[in-house]
Amino acid sequence: MRYQISGKGMEIGTALQTHVQDEIADMVDKYALRATDAHVVFSPEAHAIACEAVVHLSTGLLARCHATGGDAYAAFDSAVEKMDKQLRRHKRKLRDHHHKRAEPVEVTGGATYILAPSEGDDGAEEAEPLQPVIIAETQTVIPSVSVGEAVMQMELASAAILVFRNERNGEINVVYRREDGNIGWIDPSAGAAG
Repeated sequence: MRYQISGKGMEIGTALQTHVQDEIADMVDKYALRATDAHVVFSPEAHAIACEAVVHLSTGLLARCHATGGDAYAAFDSAVEKMDKQLRRHKRKLRDHHHKRAEPVEVTGGATYILAPSEGDDGAEEAEPLQPVIIAETQTVIPSVSVGEAVMQMELASAAILVFRNERNGEINVVYRREDGNIGWIDPSAGAAG
């Protein structure tokens, strides 16, 4: 497994790097998962240290968590505790559904954009069509999974939304966390009216 351990605005010592690598390796081994990469970033946040940890699993799933603590060790230990809980739930769901994926998840590439907010002109003419200003562009992956796996991946990544290719019909679908706490699912092929 490849590790990328860094600090934003702070130095990361070799003892902390060794601690991070050992703890992540132990956690991944505990759940018999195959991880490919681990990215851990430490940064000062007010009067504490923040830790953002992401582990990429060979199945295409991501486990992501964020925690803060009085020092880097406490922040990391809190983050690992959260990730351990996520991975435990992930393994329980796999066991409960008796579904083991034999092949890795297929993924396709895609671009993500960050757009600048539009500014209202209070009655100004709209002669030109709306042209959003792109302020950042990155690459992302779109996994080809079942709806259940998409929900599980969204929960593992602590994300509010996940775009995926539905294995059942090959169409692009979306799962998202609703304000009422439930999960929403958008499947354009199911609503196609002729």
